Amino acid sequence: MSLAVIGMIAGMALGFAGYFGGFGAFLLVAALGAVGFFVGRFLEGDLDVGDFFRPRHERRR
Repeated sequence: MSLAVIGMIAGMALGFAGYFGGFGAFLLVAALGAVGFFVGRFLEGDLDVGDFFRPRHERRR
């Protein structure tokens, strides 16, 4: 199991533990799951945070 999947599961578990019930809980779990997924991808080395902060014209080179 990849670190991204483990991070996503951890984020979803934290969402369930932090707030349970209703549409708000659905949004919270989805957001924390996405955060966990991206943290896992970053820890695996598949995601470079610098890519988000470079101007578009520098990415094409």
